Amino acid sequence: MHSRRTFLAATSALLAAPIMARAADPDPRLAPRTEGSATAKNVVEEWFSFTCPHCARFASETYPEVKSKLIDTGKLRWVFREYTRNKLDMAAGLVARSLPPSRYLPFVDALFASQAQWAFNQQADPMDELAKMAALAGMPRDLFNKVTNDEGLRTAMLAAQTEAEQKYNIDSTPTFIINGKAQAGEMPYDRFAALMTT
Repeated sequence: MHSRRTFLAATSALLAAPIMARAADPDPRLAPRTEGSATAKNVVEEWFSFTCPHCARFASETYPEVKSKLIDTGKLRWVFREYTRNKLDMAAGLVARSLPPSRYLPFVDALFASQAQWAFNQQADPMDELAKMAALAGMPRDLFNKVTNDEGLRTAMLAAQTEAEQKYNIDSTPTFIINGKAQAGEMPYDRFAALMTT
């Protein structure tokens, strides 16, 4: 489990701003990113950080089994939620949310699979490496620059995170909201399965 680091951006000013410019016309980038049946009896919200090694390990080692045995069988709907611990997390989240919905999950998977190369490469600029990953997902550098400076989307994402923190006492990643109850830290498949409603 990775403790939350202080996010040094001026979040207080951002959170004071309106979440949406027009409530009647919500930003489609904020629509839920999910896998699984909308009628599944079980719902899990995963609050994850792109730079969290525990989240990356869960994505590669546990999530595939959860997907094949619970999501693909109609027992579970999975909701992906970005949790910002630092500026790089935020930039990755802004890019992921700005891609077409069909490219969201492949991009998230790619970032986790190559986390050491783009997020922790001491020989390169992490933002440049993230821009390369975005380009592979179809986002040119000029759009990448625009997206990573989108204050409206940034404000909305931070507001959603703050609301979840207050509701579920989230302070680490990954945190799973399983049928409305928070469970912090990595969990093996067997523990997930035991928490599901039959």
